[in-house]
Amino acid sequence: MDIETSRGRFAALEAFPGSGISERGPALLVPGFTGSKEDFIAVLQTLAGAGRRVLALDMRGQYETPGPDDASAYSCSELGADISAVIEAVGDPVHLVGHSFGGLVTRETVITDPSLVESHTLMSSGPAAVGGGREVEGRVLLAALPKVGLEHLWATRMEPDAMAKGVPPEIVAFLRRRMFMNSGAGLMAMANEVLSSADRVDQLAKVTGGAGLPVLVLYGENDDAWDPDEQALMAERLGARKVVIPGAAHSPAVEAPETTASALTAFWNDAERI
Repeated sequence: MDIETSRGRFAALEAFPGSGISERGPALLVPGFTGSKEDFIAVLQTLAGAGRRVLALDMRGQYETPGPDDASAYSCSELGADISAVIEAVGDPVHLVGHSFGGLVTRETVITDPSLVESHTLMSSGPAAVGGGREVEGRVLLAALPKVGLEHLWATRMEPDAMAKGVPPEIVAFLRRRMFMNSGAGLMAMANEVLSSADRVDQLAKVTGGAGLPVLVLYGENDDAWDPDEQALMAERLGARKVVIPGAAHSPAVEAPETTASALTAFWNDAERI
């Protein structure tokens, strides 16, 4: 489906309860860098089964959502404004989830206007720019992409890495299609953002604390992007609930969908009782 907003069209996946009637507040799931709405397929229907409409979208320049060639259009603040426009189009405050880079984006939405959300979940995200091995990968992408092109990077690095991890061929084919449908300008600009984002946790804590907005920090015990200890400290700084997903790494919604969906549903239900 497409969501038409004041800031353009956004491709989305949508799930409803089996009855077709949503008795609880809607949820909006935002993917990370090089991700898409499909990253949430494994949890969508389970989340909806708890009685709510659930949406997952492609941000501008990602997969099936168009994006301009202007790098400035892909700053966290601009992407956060897009999320605000999507929520306004939905028509009700949402339980907002940002995965990885999507967490850096959605916190901009919340800092700007917390009235748009019922709760905020930072899933496998961090307080500032990514570090460790993911930082190295991002800097390699930024340096190599203009020189050798995406086709070369896919053939020599991305596809072999996916195959070495045992990703099924049909999923590798989807990942290739998704990668090549991304905006080139968007890839470069989002990579710059995830490698340079400032720590905004104190601003987020001030806003969510002042608004009485429930916050959840959820991550896999083996996260290899933002260190789990770093995410635990972020939860403390936010006064947030913390959930660690056993056996999961950087993508709990893919690696442990039932556990992740259960944790989100419990948090959302509790948030609605506050």
